[in-house]
Amino acid sequence: MRLLYTVLLYLATPVVLLRLLWRGLKQREYWHRIGERFGFGPKLPEGVAVWVHAVSVGESLAALPLIRGLLDKHPGSVLVTTTTPTGSERVRAALGDAVHHRYAPYDLPGAVERFLRRTGPRRAIVMETELWPNLFRALAKQRVPIIIANARLSPRSFAGYRRLRGFAKSTLADCKAIAAQSDADAQRFRELGADPEHVQVLGNLKFDLEMPEEMLRVGHALRWRWGEKRPVWIAASTHAGEEEAALRAHRILLKRQPDAVLVLVPRHPQRFDDVAQVIERSGLAFRRRSSIELPAAFAPGAPAPLPPQADLTQLQVLLGDSMGELPMYFAAADIAFVGGSLVDVGGHNVLEPASLGLPVLFGPHMYNFEQARSLLLQSGAARQVDGAMGIEPALAALFQDAAAREAMGR
Repeated sequence: MRLLYTVLLYLATPVVLLRLLWRGLKQREYWHRIGERFGFGPKLPEGVAVWVHAVSVGESLAALPLIRGLLDKHPGSVLVTTTTPTGSERVRAALGDAVHHRYAPYDLPGAVERFLRRTGPRRAIVMETELWPNLFRALAKQRVPIIIANARLSPRSFAGYRRLRGFAKSTLADCKAIAAQSDADAQRFRELGADPEHVQVLGNLKFDLEMPEEMLRVGHALRWRWGEKRPVWIAASTHAGEEEAALRAHRILLKRQPDAVLVLVPRHPQRFDDVAQVIERSGLAFRRRSSIELPAAFAPGAPAPLPPQADLTQLQVLLGDSMGELPMYFAAADIAFVGGSLVDVGGHNVLEPASLGLPVLFGPHMYNFEQARSLLLQSGAARQVDGAMGIEPALAALFQDAAAREAMGR
């Protein structure tokens, strides 16, 4: 099975490269450092104490508390790999030169061997659901312990892996520890063949998030600039189809709340221009975040340094076309709708807005955040809408009931 898997990977490599080049048409960063994806790159002379692999933005952000803890014990000797440029950007913005950064190699034997020769990791930590048979086997042969941290298996992923249970079992056998997010995740790993003694439930690292205070203060200042008393909601981390749903809901909401503001933040930067065109076609007055100079932060409750800015008081939609500023947008809002949940993506991090005391709305597809979804619903901190048409009624009800908003946030 491993031989067949490897042969298929080699056959698929030209298609993978074409896809990489195609994605680079919208996000040029995909064309940079392509050699690293095949294991090339500068050699790290002394190797690294710990290698942490986080695929993209969500995994990178979840890994930050862990990485900072590792840096306390191994300063200058932590390597972080990502798969996407946006994940790379988040790592560099948050950690700078404190860590080494590479793109992870494709799971081809030659690429994996080159990568390991050049980096020399003594331990490997893989975030969430990344199971790479050739990489895991190469690490095991070199006696490098592998930990799957923040491990999760959605029902959909589990069903896929279960069709190849024997292959999945041999891959999991190379792991020294699996730190599952929940009992359900742990049970799925055991059913795939993981050694029960290697599986522990340690909770979700995303509960350890720390929201940057300075950015939150800038968010409060931004809110002042377009009018502090205006009702503001955010549609965060949206995907194709969800922007249209948010704009449709906002147009209806404006009939009840004429001064309402929507902060629309697409998940992927390569879609910023496309979403700008969608907003423009909607006829709503909008600005791009990139066209606005951020205000100086001021402490909540302190006098505002400037009156509301005239060209923003008529704003109906702000397009969040920036990376790493989601906490700022949340701090400027009253209610948060979290995307990836109306479409079948599995949802995104609902804990960020909840940690700031915002009522949280999301759609029916939340299988990537089952535990957080259940906790928020059970505590009355969130509401699930069944589809696009459910967004506006939920918003209208909350904007008309300040006590309900406060209770949900609390």
